[in-house]
Order: sequence, then C-alpha cells, then structure tokens
Amino acid sequence: MSERRTGRVVTAHGRHCLVESDNGQRVLCHPRGKKNAVVVGDTVQWTRSGDEGLIEQVDPRRNLLYRQDELRTKSFAANVDQVLVLLAADPVYSDMQLARALIAAEAAQIDAVVALNKHDLREAFDSAWSRLAPLRRMGLSVLAVGLRDGHGLDELVARLRGRSTLVLGPSGVGKSTLVNQLVPDAGAQTGEVSQALNSGRHTTTSTTWYWTDPSRTTALIDSPGFQSFGLFHIDATELAGLMPDLRAALGQCRFYNCTHRHEPGCGVRTHVGADPADDPLAIDETRYRLYTELFDELAAKPAY
Repeated sequence: MSERRTGRVVTAHGRHCLVESDNGQRVLCHPRGKKNAVVVGDTVQWTRSGDEGLIEQVDPRRNLLYRQDELRTKSFAANVDQVLVLLAADPVYSDMQLARALIAAEAAQIDAVVALNKHDLREAFDSAWSRLAPLRRMGLSVLAVGLRDGHGLDELVARLRGRSTLVLGPSGVGKSTLVNQLVPDAGAQTGEVSQALNSGRHTTTSTTWYWTDPSRTTALIDSPGFQSFGLFHIDATELAGLMPDLRAALGQCRFYNCTHRHEPGCGVRTHVGADPADDPLAIDETRYRLYTELFDELAAKPAY
C-alpha cells in the first residue's frame, strides 16, 4: 500500500481537487468513497495512484462554512482564520447578505472584518459608511479602502498577514483587484488549476486557495460571488446570541425562552430604534428586522 501523505485542498470541483503538499507541489486527487468529500482548506491524508492521488482521510476540521441555494445546503470552505467581507460604495450592498455572512462566521467562531472599497466615490461612500455604523458600534472591524489608489491598503494587508482569509463579496466590489494586487501570479495559478481540472469553467465556480507570499504564511481564499451562506445548521433560538448587538441585551427578558419578537417584557425590543447617544445597548432597526426575518426562516427550516 502506498505511503500516506499530508496535504491541503487548495481547490475542489465535484470529485476532483488539487492537494498541495508541504513543499508546495500540487497533485490532482479524488476522494476514496463518498465519506471523504472535501472542501477547500481541508487537511487530508492521501496516497499516490499513478500520476494522481486518492484521498484516504479528511482530518478533523477547526471550522466549516456552508452555502445554500433553493435546493440544498453545501459546505464549501474549512479551517480558515478569518472572513473578509469586501463591499463597495457602488454597487449598493445587501444588508441581508452581509448579515448572513457575519452570522455564519460567528457561528463557526471565525473572526470577521468588513472592508468598504471605492473610497474615491465620496457621496456614495459616505452613504454606505453610514449604513455600516451599527457594525462599528458593536465592535466589528470595518475598514475604509480604495483598492485602485491604495487608500487603507496597508491596514488591510496588516489584518491579513499570517492568516488564511476567506474573501467574500458581490460582483463589482473589487475582489479581483484585491487578489491580483496581493497575489501577483494569481492568473498563472488560475490557469494551472484550470489545466489540472481540465476545464476552464471550473475556475469560475470554484473556491480557490492562494498564497500571497513565497513562505506560504498568508493565504487568500477566493470564493465566487457573494455566497448565500447556509444557516440551517443554526437553531432559530441561537440566532440572537450570534448577533453581537442583540446578544448584549440578552438576559433582561421576562421569559427565559423569549424569542425577542412579540413577547411582553422583552429586554431586547426595548432597545430597538433607540438613540445610541442615549442608550449604549441601542439596536439598529434594520438589524432587528434582519433578525426577525432570519428567525422565521430558521424556525421554518425543513427537518433533516
């Protein structure tokens, strides 16, 4: 039997994936059996099979993130150190997509940072920055950047250094600009992935792990589009505890099983819409509306 080797999954599509060894070499691998399904970021044990490899085991994961569509929920990234949600002054971002990403990161105990790009679009930028005020008040790191002129880039790079960061964001916000600035050979790496998987279309839909430095201590994990994060592994009653602004007001309700939606004596709803200057526990009305919509979604989720 071939010797087992340890590697990291750097991209995956269906039952094809590239596994990178400690010396940086990459091998096309296939999972042995359905139980060994892999996602980008997985550490795996694999064996040689001709010019390719077989994944024999997926090592325990530190964390796991899910995406979902109308039909199913599917895992897509593991073992990341932080999530970077890249937004822009234009196009206008979705409060719901942003909230889902932050809740998913919180549930997986992954640090999150938000960066707002296109600093030069002053009026649009000021409007978007104002909308992010509730996140800054609850202690989330929100950075102002201009990727084309370098504004705030040093601070962003400092936040990325030495960590593996999953980069998310809708189309048009500058994700490709960021990856190309920090990963000079990203195009070449993408071409290698395409050739290895034998299809260019794989690279447009696959999450991909890039190293930004020769010593391979800092990584960007680029994921296509703004993933609709799957939250169905979260119980509706856990949701408030995963939103820091609501969590700060927990423990003040009359009923121990309060859902913070309609019960009398709710200690959370008393802070909704309050002026932050007068109430340190003020909860933004938009954030509360997102909570109620997500609570209803999770409460109605299908049984597994």
